[in-house]
Amino acid sequence: MSIYNSILRDIKETLKATGLPIETGIFSDEAPREYLVITPMNDIFDLFADNCPQMDLAEARISLFTKGNYMERKNQVTNLLIAADFTITDRRYIGEEPDTGFHHLAIDVAKEYIVTI
Repeated sequence: MSIYNSILRDIKETLKATGLPIETGIFSDEAPREYLVITPMNDIFDLFADNCPQMDLAEARISLFTKGNYMERKNQVTNLLIAADFTITDRRYIGEEPDTGFHHLAIDVAKEYIVTI
């Protein structure tokens, strides 16, 4: 069995259109005014036939950090994800970080991949 699916790669490719810097796990450089961080959450086999997985369900959290109004970026990211066949499982405003002044919005997504054997 070989599985070559990558929700991280697919999210980065989809959100490249925002023009925002994108990192995985943590933003390692000095933070710009707006950026995205992707955190992998789950990667499970969802559907079985003849004792073999048929679907790989991957989930990740996309964190939007901005010092400006987050609403326009939230809508842009949401629209791009939906157009790329991601399922949005949750969107929530985490809050404003008082020490940095960044607004933090989390968008959780899932994507199903067919397993090829």
